[in-house]
Amino acid sequence: MIAEPADAIRVLVVDDHKVVRRGLRAFLDGELDLEVVGEAADGQQALDELARLDAEGERPDVVLMDLEMKPMGGIDATREIRARYGDVEIVALTSFGERERIHAALAAGASGYILKDADADRVAASVRAAHRGQLQLDAAVARRLMSSLPGPRPPDPAAQLTAREREILRLLAAGMANKEIAAELAITERTARTHVSHILAKLGLASRTQAALWAVHEGHADQPAD
Repeated sequence: MIAEPADAIRVLVVDDHKVVRRGLRAFLDGELDLEVVGEAADGQQALDELARLDAEGERPDVVLMDLEMKPMGGIDATREIRARYGDVEIVALTSFGERERIHAALAAGASGYILKDADADRVAASVRAAHRGQLQLDAAVARRLMSSLPGPRPPDPAAQLTAREREILRLLAAGMANKEIAAELAITERTARTHVSHILAKLGLASRTQAALWAVHEGHADQPAD
């Protein structure tokens, strides 16, 4: 077996189906830049495994999280992980029929989502994107999901955004991380992060993922700022 590079992305696989976990582990461990450091069959096991790995200095960078599990499901586990380990990114494993669970997972702090019927390369790409702080959004899925985002919306939320904030929103929708946004606009990463926080507050959204979904749905993803 080829040794993983020291900077390999550490992944925790959480799914209540053993066959799924084995399949994901087999594929991900075959990627030179990815390393599966643990697996769990439900949310509580995921928390226990995270605590163990953290104590051993092997805290995962990304968790692949199934949403439908018992006794603790993926949404509650996502919320707990984000509260305890703020630097761990979470990608939800879901299907088209789980819109409510998807939105709940995003609100709980998930970095994004992939469909369970996605091919293996897409799974690996989603893990890498989450680790970089980037988003990979399928436009058709995003529009379908946006129809049930919770919370009231003012008549024209984008009118509250400054020209620079609308520009940053477009870059968010393109999947850029704060560091890339800063480089693109010749601003500091801290300034980019502040702008993102202002955008979320003005739009009444809970995460970068929701902001990107909103931009795609509302037609702001490819529009230049005024």
